[in-house]
Amino acid sequence: MTIDLLLFASASDALGARSVRLELPEKATVADLRRALASLPGADRIPARSMVARNRVYARDADPVAPGDELALIPPVSGG
Repeated sequence: MTIDLLLFASASDALGARSVRLELPEKATVADLRRALASLPGADRIPARSMVARNRVYARDADPVAPGDELALIPPVSGG
C-alpha cells in the first residue's frame, strides 16, 4: 500500500520535503513505516525519538497503518 507521511521541523529539513510517499506491505504497522522511512536518503538525520501520529493520536510501533490514515512524524520538541 502507498501512504503519505507528513513531516515537520527537523524531519522536514532532513528530507527536504513536507511529506514523503512510502510503500508499505499490506497489514503494515508503525514499525514498518519507520523501517521504510529509515531507507530514505537523509533519514539518518531525523531524531531517533521522533513520534508517529496516526489520525492525530500518537501511535505505538505495533499499531496498524491503513490506507487513508493521516500519518505524521513528530520530532522531539524543546525550548522554553
